Amino acid sequence: MQQFWYLFYNGIVIPVFWLLLGMGFPFNAKIRKALRGRRALFSRLESGLGRLTAPRRIWFHSSSMGEFEQAKPIIASLKQHYADVDIIVSFFSPSGYEHSQAYKQASLITYLPFDTISNARRFLDLVKPSAAIMVRYDLWPNHIRELHRRNIPTFIANATLRRNSSRHWPLLRNFNKHLYEDLTSILTVSKDDVTSFLRLGVPESKLYAIGETRYDQVWQRSIDARTKHLIPPALLRGKKIFVVGSSWNEDETVVLAAFRRLVAEASGVLMILVPHEPTLETLDRLEATLNSSLRSIRFSDLNDYTNEKVVLVDSIGILVPLYQYAHVAYVGGSFRQGIHNVLEPAVYGIPVLYGPKHENSQEAIELVRRGGGFVVTNEEECFRQLKKLLTDEKSRENAGAVSLNLVKENIGATERFIEHLAKSL
Repeated sequence: MQQFWYLFYNGIVIPVFWLLLGMGFPFNAKIRKALRGRRALFSRLESGLGRLTAPRRIWFHSSSMGEFEQAKPIIASLKQHYADVDIIVSFFSPSGYEHSQAYKQASLITYLPFDTISNARRFLDLVKPSAAIMVRYDLWPNHIRELHRRNIPTFIANATLRRNSSRHWPLLRNFNKHLYEDLTSILTVSKDDVTSFLRLGVPESKLYAIGETRYDQVWQRSIDARTKHLIPPALLRGKKIFVVGSSWNEDETVVLAAFRRLVAEASGVLMILVPHEPTLETLDRLEATLNSSLRSIRFSDLNDYTNEKVVLVDSIGILVPLYQYAHVAYVGGSFRQGIHNVLEPAVYGIPVLYGPKHENSQEAIELVRRGGGFVVTNEEECFRQLKKLLTDEKSRENAGAVSLNLVKENIGATERFIEHLAKSL
């Protein structure tokens, strides 16, 4: 059966994948960037690897920058434990590849070649990893199968599998079972994830619930962020700050309407709005919406601040340190495809609001259960919850303490992962 699925994948899925890439090339900038970024990939890879000298290489693969953030604490710990290791980092997405270039802990950063049999073999012939670590979800069958064929220890870090995941669908279940069986170990976020993998048919001997390294990463990033002073203290003095992070249009429709009502009833409130994609088009759209009723200023123009009610962030990579200024935060994506990272604001000990589409995040579910997170489904609910948390100090402090405790209780997954990995090195 496994042979059938790989024949199907390489005979049907991969050709369709190439067809879709070709059809999308003229119309989709991300597809064009992904294809152009992989030009001469193997010659660049060979040149970069030729400069490495360590006797062992460990390969980390992430789909995008969000997943790579989860790998960072593992990489940092590995570098502390093993001086004779080179770290190879690969990405599928252009955004992850581009935004990671300043990362100093990696010996080499590259695109992952598209998942054909020949590409997988050529990539591993060049990289020659002592171990491979896939982060979260992004498994490419030909690369995984080739790792297994070469007896290279292969792990998933921060593995999670929801009960309603499409991987459980009848036509996909058997394929995914064989895919996961080719891995050495699956290090899951929780015991519930272990149960879900068992339902898929994955052997129990491959499953270990060790927790989530994202807790370690957000904790360290919060410590680093407190050394960054992005907003003048005088601008913040006497204000209640509402930070909206990684927002999409659907989030902004609800949150901005609620904030307009709040401004009409409460003085001394300030929104810091951080769109998920701060393109010129997005910024112009938001300014047109805001300036009809709320004065706004771009983050890059803060030196000219004159008591605007909204700071519109037009820079990339500063959301995490901006959360430190918040009394309350909202995390975007939760009216669209799925919520972004709720731990990033929670680590600062503040209440976190988000929309109904948060089932992709176990942390968001747990925050609601404990009382540190609050789901809002429309403008009215957002307004009422935001007003209560910004005006009722005791409620805000209690919810914030819950958020912080959730992070503190779950620190330590990185070292548990390293202990497990060490058995294979």
